[in-house]
Amino acid sequence: MSLLEQIQSPRDVKRLEAKQLPLLAQEVRERIIATTAKNGGHIGPNLGVVELTIGLHRVFNTPVDKFTFDVAHQGYVHKLLTGRNGAAFDHIRATGGLSGFLSRQESEHDAFGAGHAGTALSAALGMAKARDLNGTDEHVVALCGDAAFTCGITMEALNNVASTTKRLIIVLNDNKWSIAKNVGALPRYFNELITNPVYNRLNDDIEQFLQKVPGGESLINFGSKWKKETKDFFVSSSLFEKFDVRYIGPIDGHDFKQVEHYLEFAKRAEQPVLLHVLTTKGKGYDVALKNPERFHGASPFDAESGQAPASPAGTPPKYQDVMGQTLVKIAKQDQKVVGITAAMPSGTGLNILEKELPDQFFDVGIAEEHAVLFAGGMATSGLHPVCAIYSTFLQRGYDQIIHDIALQKLPVLFCMDRAGLSPNDGATHHGLFDIAYLRCVPGALIMAPANEDELADMMATGLEWQGPAFIRYPRGNAAGVPMKHFPEPIKIGKSKRLQSGTDVDIWAYGTMLADAEKVAARLSEHGISAGVVNARFAKPVDVDALSASAKSHRLIVSMEDHVITGGFGTGLAEALLDACIACPILRIGWPDEFVEHGSSVNSLREAYGLNNEAITELVLDRLQAIRTVDADTAK
Repeated sequence: MSLLEQIQSPRDVKRLEAKQLPLLAQEVRERIIATTAKNGGHIGPNLGVVELTIGLHRVFNTPVDKFTFDVAHQGYVHKLLTGRNGAAFDHIRATGGLSGFLSRQESEHDAFGAGHAGTALSAALGMAKARDLNGTDEHVVALCGDAAFTCGITMEALNNVASTTKRLIIVLNDNKWSIAKNVGALPRYFNELITNPVYNRLNDDIEQFLQKVPGGESLINFGSKWKKETKDFFVSSSLFEKFDVRYIGPIDGHDFKQVEHYLEFAKRAEQPVLLHVLTTKGKGYDVALKNPERFHGASPFDAESGQAPASPAGTPPKYQDVMGQTLVKIAKQDQKVVGITAAMPSGTGLNILEKELPDQFFDVGIAEEHAVLFAGGMATSGLHPVCAIYSTFLQRGYDQIIHDIALQKLPVLFCMDRAGLSPNDGATHHGLFDIAYLRCVPGALIMAPANEDELADMMATGLEWQGPAFIRYPRGNAAGVPMKHFPEPIKIGKSKRLQSGTDVDIWAYGTMLADAEKVAARLSEHGISAGVVNARFAKPVDVDALSASAKSHRLIVSMEDHVITGGFGTGLAEALLDACIACPILRIGWPDEFVEHGSSVNSLREAYGLNNEAITELVLDRLQAIRTVDADTAK
């Protein structure tokens, strides 16, 4: 039996001798590489925190002590050490397997669920204050990546630490990367701390010196303020000590002895402590070390070579790449068009713009609120900003969308990648709420393409709109249709009919169009004549076409890759209500609940009764219900 197989809980980690720890770390890395090669997942972040996580569990006692993980894409090691090294880990991020992030429903050792960046410090501070108020004595540790400090929430929490609690441990896991290379002033500042040996030597040497001189102990007991001011005489304090948080480090995050020593020190501290730990993203796996951005989170790959399976010849391009290539075409003709991303250049396709037109590309770090406002400022000065942000992360800039962009009618185009399901990542990453949260915004233009050519045309349309424009499209490959040489704007608010029918009219939004055509074909096998409309716009709705459809069909069916609550189908129902037209509507979409992770989009659709066969049955059942009502009325 391997050493890792003997670990059933953190108690087993504590029982190990120091000389056994390198072997445990090696086995953990091998387990993570083998599992992510099969399932995909966050490889580099987890390989980088193996020694640190083992040290945390040797020093602290979960679930009594609380760990919060920023994003939690570095939580696989924590899962393996807390009784989850079994079949469920073999299927992590797949149907029936563990979540790829922390989950309070999954384990008592997961103190706080996560999936978006920057949440760890605020959540930990809330736990620490609750502990103080409850009169308990557990320890609270926030594990924050260096990129989390580019996120406004983390800095807001840091501003409140010293005034909220006297006991909090912050671990700054510094690997110089978020998903892409970190940007901005804070990463440069962290590098200065790393390369300033005088500061770090003084951090410990002043106290050691005072212990040797008469009266020194009383000065030490006088408090940290004197030590801080004395150290300032030689070298300026760290940023964190300006916030009254004791800074310790940097230390080698792969040295077990250092990690445990300084965690034990932080555990005994009587003031908030920040431990600056240096780690290497992808440590122990050469291909991840050489390609840290690609192996931040990867699709399944060959464990030996690190290579992903080759796509078959003729595979359509990914939507994100279509967006990036189209933006380059437009930006080459118009230098006022610029692209903005929040730490995801490759994930959004903006790396294509970065390579071709670097002066028209901006990465603002993990700071979606700033990205939206930054775009707004550019728009006031005649530029045409394109913000490429995943649907799930654009939620973080919602106030700025309403208050700063829409209210001032600023022309900003938002390209929302990962709209719909991000199946392996689960509830924190599904883009299932954007139609609902945007439909109520005055002046918003909301579009969804059925294929890559429409995506390009909608980008041209959005750049002409004098206000906020939004395009949602899914993760993965496009439809494979031919594209025009250069995109052409679409007439605002106009749908496109693909086929006519007399019984049912299916209004499909975005990439659900292909499914709508398949459902229509299935209905025809049951003798039901079904029309199909490519809606294209969720706002404004094509009221004229919708009204004509309602007057000539027994049932309208809306199909969207979004929750039905407040979504596209709801918008159709509202439009008919306002027009005083009575026509039954069957809304097809995701239910009013959080959708878990799964192996694929198809597996989740089948689990929720949203595959084409199930949708066909829903339509047939509704038609039968309408016939029954009509018959009763006729009596």
